[in-house]
Amino acid sequence: MAALLESLRGVIEQIILTLGYPGIALVMLVENLFPPIPSEFVMPFAGFLAADGRLSFGLAVLAGTLGSVLGAVALYYVGLWAGEPVVRTFIRRYGRYWLLTEADLDRTIGFFERRGELVVFFARVIPIFRSLISLPAGMARMPMGRFLLFTTLGSLIWTSLLTGAGVALGANWDSILGVVKQYEHVIIVLVVLAVAVFITRRLLSLRAARAGGADRAPADA
Repeated sequence: MAALLESLRGVIEQIILTLGYPGIALVMLVENLFPPIPSEFVMPFAGFLAADGRLSFGLAVLAGTLGSVLGAVALYYVGLWAGEPVVRTFIRRYGRYWLLTEADLDRTIGFFERRGELVVFFARVIPIFRSLISLPAGMARMPMGRFLLFTTLGSLIWTSLLTGAGVALGANWDSILGVVKQYEHVIIVLVVLAVAVFITRRLLSLRAARAGGADRAPADA
């Protein structure tokens, strides 16, 4: 895996060195569509080039933000195309295997309709969820204007932070990878804990429902 990431890093660096700002936008677009491509390979390197005088900091951030937004819009339309009916049908057929119900989907959609803008904004600075959040936004048919606004703001913050780190670290820009990885690990642990809590609560709820049904059965008879 390390060898693959190192090769990927070399390709990304070559694209940016060859194409400049369009290369940054292109790689960030692809990074949104294929999350395994880490943005921390892209923007810190662009920041290093800016510190070295080969790129403009502002234009590098603008290019990275543009690429991120274009990738997010593409995934938004994937979610819009799939839509709620596809997900609802999937849950009806297979939801029991994942301890999911249509009520869970309804609650998720309702929450997204009430707090969707904040979810999109904050998710853009959270690894793993940066790209995926565009799918439920499309499924919930969030107005494109609001989606673009909060996606752009969140993406601008993320690309600015990473580019600024590259400027500050200079030739040691790749040391930011360790910091971001630790950040990702914290997010993964929190997600695993949240999933564990959800599964535990759902299993207890199902057990209580079965027990209640068993208690009522003699009386019904």
